[in-house]
Amino acid sequence: MTPVRLPDAEWQHADGLKSVLAALDDVYGGPRYVGGAVRDTLLGLPVSDVDIATALLPNEVINRLEAAGIKAIPTGIEHGTVTAAVAGKNYEITTLRRDVATDGRRATVAFATDWQEDASRRDFTINALYADPKSGEVFDYFEGLSDLEARRLRFIGDANQRIAEDFLRILRYFRFLARYGGGQIDGDAIQACAAGAHGLTALSRERIAQELTRILGLKDPVASVELMIDNGIFTPFLPELARDAADKLRHLVEREAQFAQPVSLTARFLALLTRGIVAADKVAARLKLSNKMREGFAQRLRAGVPIPFNVRAIAYRADIDAARDAVMLYAVDVQVPECLARLEQWDIPTLSIKGGELIVMGLPAGPVVAKTLQAIETSWVAEDFPDAARQRELAVQAVKAVLSGLD
Repeated sequence: MTPVRLPDAEWQHADGLKSVLAALDDVYGGPRYVGGAVRDTLLGLPVSDVDIATALLPNEVINRLEAAGIKAIPTGIEHGTVTAAVAGKNYEITTLRRDVATDGRRATVAFATDWQEDASRRDFTINALYADPKSGEVFDYFEGLSDLEARRLRFIGDANQRIAEDFLRILRYFRFLARYGGGQIDGDAIQACAAGAHGLTALSRERIAQELTRILGLKDPVASVELMIDNGIFTPFLPELARDAADKLRHLVEREAQFAQPVSLTARFLALLTRGIVAADKVAARLKLSNKMREGFAQRLRAGVPIPFNVRAIAYRADIDAARDAVMLYAVDVQVPECLARLEQWDIPTLSIKGGELIVMGLPAGPVVAKTLQAIETSWVAEDFPDAARQRELAVQAVKAVLSGLD
């Protein structure tokens, strides 16, 4: 059989990569590219990260890199991973391994020199592809190439065992399914994910949030999320999941495509949840989401239902992104285009009236000035942010009203 060879791609010609590979040359058939760089190049997709596998022990990797004048960073040396930093790029280099013990969260490993043994401990067949940098030959130990061609996602070996080694693989399965799937769904894999979902409680909230964020950030995660819901994957960590979460997410994703809007992780998270600031805040706290995301939830939920008349007011009180997300999530279908148009190329204005001007108009200094400014601002927003001349008219009216009340 004619060997499959890795197509030429721009990333293979990056400055510094050849020097890293030359430094790691050995008698075991390595180094080799592994994982995502091989998979995505075969699919004709762009490659951002290049991982390298080697039979050399981690300390030998460090010594060889440093001897070649390449910065070596022991990023995960206890698990065999060293990062080479050269010419403005990082390359993750990992020694071939075999699992000694696993507990569903992390593994104890021993270093090895057998390529197939290293491949057997990986998660999916399409991630266990290696390529020789010199010849381009692709090494496939578990029929990953045929799975890649069929857009079929399979665990290596027994799915239940792979999941028991690291329960995060459940969420990784649905992420990879959303990105690379499209062929026949592996029923055994889905059953194994459902059976192992309870193990997600053993993982750190940060790891769960990271994977969930990656799933929601994909172009169209709806089918995967629907499978997750149907198989109880969210149950251990997201009790606030809305009953109609799949429908709401589908509606949002369809709107994003229809109106050429960028993916908003904040909006997609909210599409999954029962509507309410308290529920959203609990989710943010449990998953240890960023303060920005947490506040973003509250801004969008406070917005109410946007309509063309109030959408700029929503943006003024929060920001343009929050208003746009509120439109995508909550606006009536027929009003979405006009709401978006009113936000397009609109810069949030600033009220030009200041407290000093109110005092010049006769208002006594003190708390009444701030209250009057708030009243002026409320009227200005209600009138859809008129120009400076109208702002002054509103100020004069407000000052007269206050002074007449003081008489």
